[in-house]
Amino acid sequence: MTSPAPDTQPQDHRFPCDQCGADMRFAPHEGQLICDHCGHADSIAGGGPWDGTISEQDLARGLRADLPVQEMEETRVLSCPNCAAQVEFDPNAHATECPFCATPVVTDTGTHRHIKPRGVLPFALDERAARDAMTDWLGRLWFAPSGLQEYARKGRKMQGIYVPYWTFDAQTNSSYRGERGTVYYETRTVTRNGKRQQVRVAKVRWRAVSGRVARFFDDVLVLASRSLPKTYTDGLEPWDLSALEPYTPEFLAGFRAEAYTVDLEAGFSEARDIMDRTIARDVKFDIGGDRQRIHGIDTSVSETTFKHILLPVWLAAYKYRGTSYRFVVNGRTGRVQGARPWSAWKIGFAVVLGLLLAGAIGFAVAVSQGGM
Repeated sequence: MTSPAPDTQPQDHRFPCDQCGADMRFAPHEGQLICDHCGHADSIAGGGPWDGTISEQDLARGLRADLPVQEMEETRVLSCPNCAAQVEFDPNAHATECPFCATPVVTDTGTHRHIKPRGVLPFALDERAARDAMTDWLGRLWFAPSGLQEYARKGRKMQGIYVPYWTFDAQTNSSYRGERGTVYYETRTVTRNGKRQQVRVAKVRWRAVSGRVARFFDDVLVLASRSLPKTYTDGLEPWDLSALEPYTPEFLAGFRAEAYTVDLEAGFSEARDIMDRTIARDVKFDIGGDRQRIHGIDTSVSETTFKHILLPVWLAAYKYRGTSYRFVVNGRTGRVQGARPWSAWKIGFAVVLGLLLAGAIGFAVAVSQGGM
């Protein structure tokens, strides 16, 4: 769903240095804005559009596209023709490369109107620390091409990207119908290898049950982007959401932010799937017994709220010998996920070495048996 566009200008996240006028950037280790040109430092002013608080937004209003104008913003974005990522860009740039897939793209004047972020998890690792984490991870992959490891170690800088997520809160109350199974054993006589034996056979006695369970879900996290494989982003968890800061543009200085491409309705649908799986586990626990069968669950959901938040990811996209490789690093913990490259030469060498070792062991066994 979309709302009528307000009379606002696209937002730029640029902060000129008071000393020399150059753009300042957020430095993760220092936790403040730094000017690389003259070295001037400035603290994060805080406040932002939310007066220093992270509050929830009403989901029903969001789904109706009935949020106040001040909850919305427009940013200049480029759209990648290859992976469909929408990433904020410097309005002074005329050509760039997609940070998600390394596809050359020409920027345009497109804008993305979206719900403003409520919270941001600032980068804690700088680019050097993220590169060290990535090269260490590659170094632990036995069959990764050595050339790619060296290329990644000395290649171009990684991109710091704030990736969009939704979080959802909800109170759920569920009634269920099912069966509780109790395991018992019967002794039977069977014939095995011509001999009669007595064995114990497990049986299950089922009894119909019903009941209710309730759970409050807090910050169910849903990726709001389709630019990266979900297996990658899931592998970056857990995120320390307790360290979220109220959104203020200073945290984005020197970084890029991806616009969400999974809308609020689709995000909540995925959140409901996550909730339903958890509720099913709660129901099985409530049924008890040795085995459980669930015949039906009826869940009512209330007090539903949401937030749009930004989480920090260091991203590297390389094209090595005609093949694209992507690696992502959790900007807080250094956890790495990415394409698992394979070196045909290393695999072939390992196979040959394995055959030689097997042959040597076989020869040694044959000699020892012949000498007995």
